[in-house]
Amino acid sequence: MTGMTSTARPHLNRRLAEFGTTIFAEMSALAVQTGSINLGQGFPDTDGPEEIREAAVRALRDGRGNQYPPGPGVPELRAAIAAHQQRRYALTYDPDTEVLVTAGATEAIAAALLALLEPGDEVIAFEPYYDSYAACIAMAGGTRVPVTLRPDGDSFRLDLDELRAAVTDRTRLLLINTPHNPTGTVLTREELTAIAELAVERDLLVVTDEVYEHLVFDDAEHIPLATFPGMRDRTVTIGSAGKTFSFTGWKVGWATGSPSLVSAVRSAKQFLTYVASGPFQYAVAEALALPDSYFEAFRADMRAKRDVLASGLAEAGFGVFRTAGTYFITTDIRPLGTELSQGGDGFAFCRALPERAGVVAIPNAVFYDHREAGAPFVRFAFCKQTGVLEEAVKRLKALAG
Repeated sequence: MTGMTSTARPHLNRRLAEFGTTIFAEMSALAVQTGSINLGQGFPDTDGPEEIREAAVRALRDGRGNQYPPGPGVPELRAAIAAHQQRRYALTYDPDTEVLVTAGATEAIAAALLALLEPGDEVIAFEPYYDSYAACIAMAGGTRVPVTLRPDGDSFRLDLDELRAAVTDRTRLLLINTPHNPTGTVLTREELTAIAELAVERDLLVVTDEVYEHLVFDDAEHIPLATFPGMRDRTVTIGSAGKTFSFTGWKVGWATGSPSLVSAVRSAKQFLTYVASGPFQYAVAEALALPDSYFEAFRADMRAKRDVLASGLAEAGFGVFRTAGTYFITTDIRPLGTELSQGGDGFAFCRALPERAGVVAIPNAVFYDHREAGAPFVRFAFCKQTGVLEEAVKRLKALAG
């Protein structure tokens, strides 16, 4: 019969059935519909350095990258990534065999998990976790095992005993994110040492998402896990230009690691996008060579914006957790009271917030397997112009009276 499907089986495969549309798409659409200030999705509202934008224009005009770039990435960018890792962290990588350029960090994560996992392998990830982690583990046929970061005073902390207990004979890989989205936690040297020792002891691979490496504040320090004893050859380190240079639409990310690891990731990556972002790769190569003053000014600007939003949220009655890294603030909505917080239900709170206050945020519960653990927590992004943040704060204060 015309128009009828040939099978009653659902079109979406069962591995992805639980995910649906991402919360970012839902909340960003709600922001547009209501004309609200979007502090939900983590993208800046201003572009990055003018000279880097011009570098992309120059590459376009010169015909560099307008056709398929090399599969591993253009040589200039791979060399710049290797130089960045050496200069920042004394990590030496061969640009030809140990660096892979990807379509953003999201593709790097997907390719790494698709390459390194067999069906049934267990992957330990810290919850709350960026939502693509769960989907990529599912697409690879892996089993996710969440270890929960829990509130401890004004921040979230990792329970190392809980991490150790989560490792089984089926554990293949640790998926680490530091600085951590959405909690703003930066893992300490002591915590990273314990993670490294566990990985070596249990012979685990590690994929570490370090896209916020340049956004650490106060006394926090970003230390790549690959720098610890025994970790360089078992770690895939993932970075991104989007978060550091405020060109999130360019989708330029990368993975570094041993030749065998990078070769495996490339084997999966070539059947995803194959290649992407040709002219932008040349521009990012120039961006990575910017002087330290750029990175320092970028960090100082974001720290000031963090402080504007954090103090405003606190004055509006939210419980505010300290952000040591990233450009997100996690809040506890329960101090607002039962009525305003929708009984501590972050989903209901965020869905009502645009109409009530003209502001969009993200419920942290979407980043948890244990939804109840994240129910009262809501994430706000501060990678916006200061005036926008001040207006958002004004609206939120009015909501709370």
